[in-house]
Amino acid sequence: MKIELLPLIGSPQEMRALSDDQLLQLADEIRESLCRIVADRPAHFASNLGVVELCIALHSVFDFETDRLIWDTGHQIYPHKLVTGRYPLFDTIRSKGGLMGYPNPDESDFDLFMTGHAGASVSTALGLKAADDLLREDEGRKSVAVIGDGALPSGIVFEAMNNASGLKKNLLVILNDNQMGICPRVGGLASYLDQARVAPFYDGLKRDVSWLLNRLPVVGRQTEKVLTDIKSAVKGFFHGGMLFEEMGFRYIGPIDGHDLAGLRSYLEMVKDVQGPVLLHVFTEKGHGFAPACEDPVKFHTPAPFERNEDQEIVFLGKAGSPAYTNVASDAIYQAMQNDERVCVLTAAMCAGNKLGQIREDFPERFFDTGICEGHAVAFAAGMAKSGMRPIVDIYSTFLQRSFDQIFQEVALQNLPVTFCLDRAGLCGPDGPTHHGVFDNTYLRTFPNIVVMAPGDETDVAPMLDFALSHDGPASIRYPKANAELVKRTATPVELGKADVYRWGTDGTFIAFGTLFARCVEAAASLNEAGIDVGVINARFLRPLDTQTILRAIEESGFVITVEESTLNGGFGSAVLEAANEARLPTDCIRRLGIPDRFIEHGSRDELLADLGLDVAGLVAAAKAMVECPSLVSHS
Repeated sequence: MKIELLPLIGSPQEMRALSDDQLLQLADEIRESLCRIVADRPAHFASNLGVVELCIALHSVFDFETDRLIWDTGHQIYPHKLVTGRYPLFDTIRSKGGLMGYPNPDESDFDLFMTGHAGASVSTALGLKAADDLLREDEGRKSVAVIGDGALPSGIVFEAMNNASGLKKNLLVILNDNQMGICPRVGGLASYLDQARVAPFYDGLKRDVSWLLNRLPVVGRQTEKVLTDIKSAVKGFFHGGMLFEEMGFRYIGPIDGHDLAGLRSYLEMVKDVQGPVLLHVFTEKGHGFAPACEDPVKFHTPAPFERNEDQEIVFLGKAGSPAYTNVASDAIYQAMQNDERVCVLTAAMCAGNKLGQIREDFPERFFDTGICEGHAVAFAAGMAKSGMRPIVDIYSTFLQRSFDQIFQEVALQNLPVTFCLDRAGLCGPDGPTHHGVFDNTYLRTFPNIVVMAPGDETDVAPMLDFALSHDGPASIRYPKANAELVKRTATPVELGKADVYRWGTDGTFIAFGTLFARCVEAAASLNEAGIDVGVINARFLRPLDTQTILRAIEESGFVITVEESTLNGGFGSAVLEAANEARLPTDCIRRLGIPDRFIEHGSRDELLADLGLDVAGLVAAAKAMVECPSLVSHS
């Protein structure tokens, strides 16, 4: 009977003592651990299955207690966590108080950056190497970046590679090529890498071309043409690495990313090569688990499942109300049916944004730019300038990467680009890298942009229709949560007009976003206790409905603003500014939202409760305001 190895691995040093057969056994045990986790909770799955051998090989060849390793992006970090001493805590991953689903320097010295966005690994690995060389603390220290083919088109990657080539630093970039991001990769680089899959192994194209050309006689222009043709033919034969070679990297590959012994040999070979090196590794997303290989999109972050006696997959998720993502995608679909000018752009998030049916039914008006958010926004600006009505459907946390394009290409030009910000607010177990809590603050700083948030499902489609008819940029934010319906007679969506659910004399909740439903529930509980509290569904942050909000401040005993976003410069700040400009007292105003710190991972409901944004927290905040001495003295 084989002894289970994974529980015995407290560090990579212990793993290096294993035989080749034991390392293969360890790979199988890591995959089984991944399956156990996903049976319990949603977690990144297919991407982690695909890097098991690569992770083992890296930690076998390098000593990352001194060497440097950056995983790009960090959702493929699970095998790395398992072999760096975190196996005993692995069952806690992505649960409140447990291991993070991304690298976390607070967990381990083996995690150097908290990486949740794609593309920055080459830059940070280069920075680490440059600093190590300057400080001369360990001149033999290696720097390694693992980057996926989905992240490769990000502009910052090529900025970093260009810089690395100029600096001639000893940097190893491992291109983990599995033909996928979250969805299948797109664009010219995807086609380029596809050609590399049929090219032979290559180690340093420039050297081979030079060897050939130096042995041919040079006799005039005709020979010069022949040499050019030969060079082009050689380039074509060794197509896979030419782009990287021309950028100043020594290209090696492609190699099989699931041949553990071969991987270790190649890593040993490139370990001490001088200058920047790119090792091209082919992996299979979902490797070792047939269902994930067959449908890596579905198994990127699958719902919990179990395997029956026939090893068939049975998903355990319960049916519920549609998510806001589905409600938004349905509204986008309807808008595209109604108006041929409407098109939709996404940055490698077709599956996450539930745009598959749109891609299928409106292929000419669907654009996936890959992980290139800045380009997506500028691209949309160009389309809007020519008369289209583009929708940029993107996660809130990823929109931050296009900050300058929102400013320069959209807001400054006052172009009708609509931003649908999915995952706005707390993203639960994805944690601080993915919580979409900053968009309110930075978007409201730009002139021309209309900033909206639906109070519930009823608001979503009318807000989208309003945005698409508005002659300027507009944003609509909604959370990663099941949609809610507040029973009411909803008013039409009009520019800068709030929807008053009910007025209250003792106090008023003013909600910006889908915490509106919790405010309604809290107000009902307070009213039963004899405290008359009203609720306003603000709908707009920019422009603010100052008339309605100032009335609430003047006529209610207190006002509590509620938002699922950062308090710094957010909706509550806008209310305070409006009160100040109207010269109204502000001691009766309290702001509830995300405090000035990064919020850890946990379920959305757990995090809302911790922050006082659940019904109990809202009720407690209102009662505290009623009992506030300054308010009592004003009454």
